Amino acid sequence: MTATSAPASFHEAYAEVLAAAWPAGTTYSQVTTPYGTTRVNSCGPADAPPLVLLPGGGATSTVWYAQAAHLGRTHRVHAVDLIGDPGRSVAGERPIRTVRDLTSWLDGVLDGLGADRTALGGHSYGAWIALQYALHAPHRVPKLVLVDPTQCFAGFRPGYLLHALPMLIRPGAERTRAFLKWETGGAALDPAWLRLRDAAAGFPSTRPVTGPRPAPEVLRRLDVPTLLLLAGRGRAHDPARVAATANRLLPRVTTATIPGATHHTLPLHGPTAGELNRRIEDFLG
Repeated sequence: MTATSAPASFHEAYAEVLAAAWPAGTTYSQVTTPYGTTRVNSCGPADAPPLVLLPGGGATSTVWYAQAAHLGRTHRVHAVDLIGDPGRSVAGERPIRTVRDLTSWLDGVLDGLGADRTALGGHSYGAWIALQYALHAPHRVPKLVLVDPTQCFAGFRPGYLLHALPMLIRPGAERTRAFLKWETGGAALDPAWLRLRDAAAGFPSTRPVTGPRPAPEVLRRLDVPTLLLLAGRGRAHDPARVAATANRLLPRVTTATIPGATHHTLPLHGPTAGELNRRIEDFLG
């Protein structure tokens, strides 16, 4: 399935989140890259410093609405739909199969946005991509924000993978909701975004690019100021282990834990989004 072949319910739910949760004046663009056309939702002053945000798998760019509303006061926020994932990006004839393809794709997105240098952030899988890109092109990333990143500094907890397995084997709205309810402890997530997540169940037909965690010697050379924000109650991995590894390997990292947050309440859940926004705002300066 692609963005063009997705059911009407997906496009309606996507538009609903943008209209209900994103700031007035939000615009979108379709950025052409060698790997297809990338949908980017943008808000904030056109002449403000850019901030590019990458979502977690299946979340779509719309998940950043709380950050768009807050950080869009001081930055030009660009939220990106990942190619091959639920969203309105459309894959081209050239597939994304390797980490090098991913970083080349993001090169094309930033070029299309006119962002020679930009603060870059991501959540979960999007944080893994953001870290890979910063390692690839540190000269283009003056600041890096990693929100509960997966497969960057530690592996998944076995229990998390066990609970996710039914959803991965046979995607569906009910299984996705059950998994989110378990991981978040039943937190009340935004209803419009949940309807979008329901409509996106089973959306991608392409396998996401994954790979091993970056090697320690590679991380030690990353001379980019990095903010690592972790979910205090997250079930995806051990936040203490993630923080300890990052502090040991990254030369310019600041780590913080968001109390009460879980992996999937970030970045959109109201009670934790405020603290997340404040941390990112202070870091970006």
